[in-house]
Amino acid sequence: MDVVDSSGWIEFFKASPNGPIFKPVIEDRARLLVPTISLFEVDRVLSCALPVAIVGSCLDVMHYGRVLDLTDRRAIAAAKAAARHGLALADAAIYSMALEHAATLWTQHADCQGLPGLSYSAKP
Repeated sequence: MDVVDSSGWIEFFKASPNGPIFKPVIEDRARLLVPTISLFEVDRVLSCALPVAIVGSCLDVMHYGRVLDLTDRRAIAAAKAAARHGLALADAAIYSMALEHAATLWTQHADCQGLPGLSYSAKP
């Protein structure tokens, strides 16, 4: 299973330099898990740069994966991951959901570099 961090989705949708790194992972829909917090972050960032209809289409693509809600159990797991690894809320929630599913987390966040179960690509 795979989880693409919000930064990877944004790279993909904006056709930015690292977009091709995330493309095959995003296109493997049977393995793709999408935390709801990623939907929030992608919507927030893309809404500042793109028309509403295009943002909606991007969010529709994200729904091709299996969407994971931030439940009370997951929030507590995220809090533990945040404390253990010094992560911000969104990063901790996304990372802990990847761990829950024994999934690889694909990210560009330097804060996450070196964590187990991670595929890290530096921002260009």
